[in-house]
Amino acid sequence: MTGSTGEQTRRTSAAPRAALVAACLGFFVIQLDATVVNVALEAVRADLGGALADQQWVVASYTVALAAGMLTAGSMGDRFGSRRVCLLGLAVFALASVACAAAPDVPVLIAARTLQGIGAAALLPCSLALIVQQFPDPRERAPALGVWGGVSGIGMAAGPVVGGVLVELAGWRSIFLVNVPICLVAIVMIGRFAVESPARRGGPLDLQGLVLGTPALAALTGGLIETGQLGWTHPLPLALLAGGTLLVPIFVRVERRAPEPMVPMRVFASRRFSAGTGVGFLFNFCLYGALLCVSLFLQGPLGQPAFAAGMQILPLTVAIAVGAATSGRLTARFGPRVPMLLGLGAGATGAGLLLAGGSSGPVELVVAAGVVLGCCSFAMPAMTSVVMSDVAAHRAGLGSGVLNTARQAGGALGAAVLGSLLVVGSGMSLVVPMAVTVVAYAAAIALTLLATSRR
Repeated sequence: MTGSTGEQTRRTSAAPRAALVAACLGFFVIQLDATVVNVALEAVRADLGGALADQQWVVASYTVALAAGMLTAGSMGDRFGSRRVCLLGLAVFALASVACAAAPDVPVLIAARTLQGIGAAALLPCSLALIVQQFPDPRERAPALGVWGGVSGIGMAAGPVVGGVLVELAGWRSIFLVNVPICLVAIVMIGRFAVESPARRGGPLDLQGLVLGTPALAALTGGLIETGQLGWTHPLPLALLAGGTLLVPIFVRVERRAPEPMVPMRVFASRRFSAGTGVGFLFNFCLYGALLCVSLFLQGPLGQPAFAAGMQILPLTVAIAVGAATSGRLTARFGPRVPMLLGLGAGATGAGLLLAGGSSGPVELVVAAGVVLGCCSFAMPAMTSVVMSDVAAHRAGLGSGVLNTARQAGGALGAAVLGSLLVVGSGMSLVVPMAVTVVAYAAAIALTLLATSRR
């Protein structure tokens, strides 16, 4: 009898770790598909045809759908159970991946990529909410969030490498088929090991919030992405940004009056939640904008071939993975303030070193500065811990949705703004974009002090 009880205890204690692995697998494919497609675009064009704008939307359709759907998915997870919505997201993502691989033309591929983004939007906030549910003790949750954050860097780093190998060996369609077994394993493990979050039953669904919030986020994110491609004066991004901006105050007004709002505005009254979410926005603004600038700078003024530039950026992405994984232990031991300040300080230092490279580099300086900047990831799991610790358990999906929506919007804005500042006259220089990055990191440090203050 004692042996049976001990075996049951071991199985019970292993379940949260197995659920964490499953959640990380889902997060891995989300990050992988955000970057793996970039190296396959030329192969897609050679096979299916299409103009440059079509190739851009093969990438952007996924990002826009992901950003636009997370608030809704997080709220649905709170209402119907995060595990249920997470499993649905994995199933949709797997089916959409098959559709991408089978796409006969570019419009179908773009539609399937949009469906992938919808699946990812359901998966991302609910997988984070599941981790909160599996690890209710903050001391155990912090290392788990570190692992979850580290997977982000691994997926980001693996995307170009995995994509390049698969395109070369098996063709561009294989980059989507590789998602399917990963999703199936995650579905089985979440179904078996994850504890469902308590469903929040209430009044009717907030259909007005859904109808207004989703297109507002889609328009804003799409406008920021198109700004990076077409410039700030082109009619398309201007129309998208104007439409999204007009919808936001209407959405806020509707949510304040709704009996069961999708996004209760009172959550933003919390200093920790709002300041922590602001750090998330600035974190992605700096990281994604700097990644774009470094990539373009290496291939432009420094004349590096695409493959060489990818290998030179790899140490930066490895630093992201290592820093995020290490952050969880630091957060558990010292609290979130120390790793957040450490990570944001490293990001500012790396950006300052890149600024010193100006318009000439050299390559060695850019690579070394990139590694320092990549250590900004020390802040990521700690930042997530701050935000999620200030959200009630039955609102974990919403908290995750708000944070990750802010991060996606920050990343899109960072790529658009810093990318546009990279070109000075007829050449490229890192001075202006990295100066802006340093200022943004300083603002994130100020918000960190506010979010982690005891008063």
